[in-house]
Amino acid sequence: MKKELPRIADSEWRVMQVLWKHGPQTANDIVTALSGEVKWKPRTIKTLISRLVKKGAVKVTEEGYRYQYSAAVDESACIRSETKSFVRRVYKGTMTPALAAFLEGADLSAQEIDELQEILNKKKGG
Repeated sequence: MKKELPRIADSEWRVMQVLWKHGPQTANDIVTALSGEVKWKPRTIKTLISRLVKKGAVKVTEEGYRYQYSAAVDESACIRSETKSFVRRVYKGTMTPALAAFLEGADLSAQEIDELQEILNKKKGG
């Protein structure tokens, strides 16, 4: 049976991105990593970490007198889940209008267009 991924709030994504990028971190390491990006107080960031632990998105290990936090869920799996959720909510689960909206608003290079075409060709089986 496939374990359902926890629902990660927008603010919590910032904490997860630090853990996915840097691996296990102390709470203070996470605060430091986010200090240049957000105007949150350290207590706010520590609250977000606690929520993520309760949701099962972050695991905590004790090393001496320090707690290390690490991602308990895979980044790409969370992105896929969030994308599916977005398409379900906004586009009633229909992928074509969702992709069309993204592509129409995107400035794509020739290389990016070629890469997208290659992905579509693989999906099509050719």
